Amino acid sequence: MSSFAKQKKSRSTSRQRRHRSIRNRISGTAARPRLVIFRSLKNIEGQLVDDEAGRTLLGLSTLHPDLRAFEAEGDNRKVEHAFTAGKLLGERAKEAGIESVVFDRGGYKYHGRVKAFADGAREGGLKF
Repeated sequence: MSSFAKQKKSRSTSRQRRHRSIRNRISGTAARPRLVIFRSLKNIEGQLVDDEAGRTLLGLSTLHPDLRAFEAEGDNRKVEHAFTAGKLLGERAKEAGIESVVFDRGGYKYHGRVKAFADGAREGGLKF
């Protein structure tokens, strides 16, 4: 057995492996794009991707200028910020004529900020 097999897997490596596994099963089209999530320690980002054409249709992050002035009232500010970002992405997608998406959680667990972003997108008008 090699020393490489004995090494402990890092969190990011494990997440990338899970994301590849998810991506093997789902794909976005122009009619039903893939809503992919990226979560960093401070921010969260969502993009609507058409995998057939290989292009991003729409993207939004908590760093977006429309969300800069956001002030959360509760204890969990990051979750509330993610919910607001998801809602704004859902509203922008509806304006662009996108109603239904395939959700790609990006290898992250479906809870906390990822779940809040998804719930916000649903409230903004997206179906998945």
